[in-house]
Amino acid sequence: MSTVTPTDWQTRPAPRSAQDWIARAAEVAALLDTDTDAAARDRAGATPYAEVQLLKDSGLVTLLGPTEHGGGGQDWPTAYRVVREIAQADGSIGQLLGYHYLWNWAARLVGTREQWEHVEAEAARNQWFFGGAVNPRDKDVTVTEDGDDLVFTGRKSFSTGSRISDVTVLEGVLDGTDQHVFAIVPSDSEGLTFLDDWDNIGQRLTESGGVILDGVRTPWSSAAGYVDKEFRPRTYNTLNVPTIQLVFVNFYLGIAAGALETAATYTRTKARSWLHGGYERAVDEPHVIDTYGDLTAKLWAVEALADTVAAEGQKLHDDPDAVTEKTRGDFEVRVAAVKARATDVALEIGNRVFEVTGARSTATSEGLDRFWRNVRTHTLHDPVAYKRREVGRWVLEGELPEPTWYS
Repeated sequence: MSTVTPTDWQTRPAPRSAQDWIARAAEVAALLDTDTDAAARDRAGATPYAEVQLLKDSGLVTLLGPTEHGGGGQDWPTAYRVVREIAQADGSIGQLLGYHYLWNWAARLVGTREQWEHVEAEAARNQWFFGGAVNPRDKDVTVTEDGDDLVFTGRKSFSTGSRISDVTVLEGVLDGTDQHVFAIVPSDSEGLTFLDDWDNIGQRLTESGGVILDGVRTPWSSAAGYVDKEFRPRTYNTLNVPTIQLVFVNFYLGIAAGALETAATYTRTKARSWLHGGYERAVDEPHVIDTYGDLTAKLWAVEALADTVAAEGQKLHDDPDAVTEKTRGDFEVRVAAVKARATDVALEIGNRVFEVTGARSTATSEGLDRFWRNVRTHTLHDPVAYKRREVGRWVLEGELPEPTWYS
C-alpha cells in the first residue's frame, strides 16, 4: 500500500529531472493500483473525476508545459515513460494522460508561435486537462464562417477524455474547402454535448463516447495555424501520427507490464502447482518459469526499442523547422515498427498470463482479464498490418509513408 498522499505533493519540491518525474508517476500509479482498487474501478466503469484530479494534484498534467508558467519543462521521451508508468496501474488513465499530452501539444504542432505560447502558458498556469473531439474517420463536422467567428456543427463518434476535461480540441472541415480547422474551446462551451455512450469491453474509464457540436462558436483567431484566414503549413504539422502512435505504444507496454506484475503476484501467492507435476509450488514449475522469462524478455526488448525511437523523435521536436519529408518518413517507419511489436507483445502477455496463473485466476474479482481487454480494445484503432506494410515497403523499395491521418 502506498504511503504517499496527494497532500504530500503540495509540501514537497516539484520534480525537476526526467527521473524525478518518472518517480512521481510511479507514486501516482501506486495510488491508482492499490488505494483505489484498479480491478473494482474497471468493473464500475464510473467517470474518473477523482483519477484526473490525482493527475492534476501530482503535477503530471503540466509535464510538457513551460517552467516559467509552472510546467515541468520535460520532453516527449519523458512523457512517454510517464504514460507507461500510469498505464501499468490503469490502462484507461494512462490513455487519458497520453491523449492529454497530445492535445496540449496540438497547438505547437499546428499553430503559430503566438498561439502555442499562449495555449501552453494558460494550460500550465491553470492545470488544464485536455480532451479531443478529433476523429478523422468522421467527416460530418462542418466549420462555417460568421463574421470574426467560426461555427462548428456536426458529430464525432469518439472524443476521448472530453467529458472530464477543462478544454477540448475541436476539428472540422471549413465549408466549401478541403481545409481542416483545429481550435481549442472550453469544454463547457454552449452547443458542446458529450454523450455517455462509451460501452466497450476495454479502456472503460477513458470517456471515449461521442460528442455533438451544435453551433459551437470560437473566434477565427483561435484556428490553429491560420493567419489572416489562411493556413500556414509546415512539414512539422505531419508529425501528429508518429507522435500519437508512440503514445499508443507506451500505454500498451504499460498495460502489458501491469499484466505481468499482477500475474506474478498471483502466481507467488495464490496459484497452485499441478497435482501431477511433482512440484509443491507453482513458482517452481519449469513451464511457469519459462513463460515468465519468455514474456519478460519480449517486453523488455520492445520497451528498449520504444525508448530508442522516442529519443529519435525528440530530435525532430527540438528543431521543428528542420523537419523534412525524409526525416519525417524515416521516423514514421521506426514508429510503425515499434507499434507493430508493442501490439503483438501486449496481446500475447495479456493472453498467456492465464497459462501461469490457473483456472481460479479467471474469477471476476481478480480482474486479470482487464489487461487483455484494454489492449485488445485499443489496438483495433488502426490495423497493425498496415504498420508492418510501411516497414516492408521502406525496406524493399525505400518508400516513405505518405502522411495521412493514420500513417
